[in-house]
Amino acid sequence: MKNIPLLRPNAILIAFISVASVITSSYQAFTQEYKIKTIVIDAGHGGKDGSTRGLYSTEKDVALKTALHLGALIEASLKDVKVIYTRTEDVFIPLYERIAIANNAKADLFISIHCNDMPSHRSTIVTGYKKVRGKRVAIRETVYRKSTSTHGTETFVSGMGRVNEQDEAIKRENASIFLEDNYKENYEGFDPSNPENFIILSLMKNTFRTQSLKLAKYVQDQYVNVGRVDRGVQEKSLAVLARAGMPAILTEIGFISNPDEENYMNSEEGQKEITECLLRAIENYKKSIEG
Repeated sequence: MKNIPLLRPNAILIAFISVASVITSSYQAFTQEYKIKTIVIDAGHGGKDGSTRGLYSTEKDVALKTALHLGALIEASLKDVKVIYTRTEDVFIPLYERIAIANNAKADLFISIHCNDMPSHRSTIVTGYKKVRGKRVAIRETVYRKSTSTHGTETFVSGMGRVNEQDEAIKRENASIFLEDNYKENYEGFDPSNPENFIILSLMKNTFRTQSLKLAKYVQDQYVNVGRVDRGVQEKSLAVLARAGMPAILTEIGFISNPDEENYMNSEEGQKEITECLLRAIENYKKSIEG
């Protein structure tokens, strides 16, 4: 009799592992059929959200120029891929609407393009002197300055702290992101709103995070290949990525606060190099997922 309480949990555990194994096998089977069909490109900021600027250009304009160039390059190089933009002009799009565009389109990738910036620091400088009651007194002025030497590229994925925000997006918009038309046969009636299917939901979330990190690494590798400074891949709690029901990244293509990088990002040569880096990263990711 003493062994009975042990047998029951063991039996339940074995049954759970068996079910999980079947689900995992089925999940792996349909991921093998996964194709990159739709990519949403997000030009960061826009409209009233556009105060970040360099000496002569704004982040929102550079991001839009880069997004449009990248989209045209993808369409020319990857004929089977549809490109959707969150904006094609200087307008303000709330963050939740940007990712909603991708979720509603059942996109396979979401790429947000931004320019980095350094924070301003307050300091006091002496601008001259004056005499006060016969004494020489310094005239001081408060100024705000930022580092202009910081440079390089970095790419972000959504941090683990916001991973649960994907649940509703996956259930509502992307339950079939990896599924074929015959998903009922493959999954025996898989229902993403059923609590019993949370194992699959967890697998999807983990896959999105893993694939986001993979794409981000491919992007940084391409930047390094052309001589850019690698500031790495980071996980951060970014609102624009938090509710993505697909692999999603935000890439900082350079520091607009650095005059040299501002010139590079605005130049025809720089635009060509940046967008070709992103295209090669997408191509490498596509091959790794589909191949």
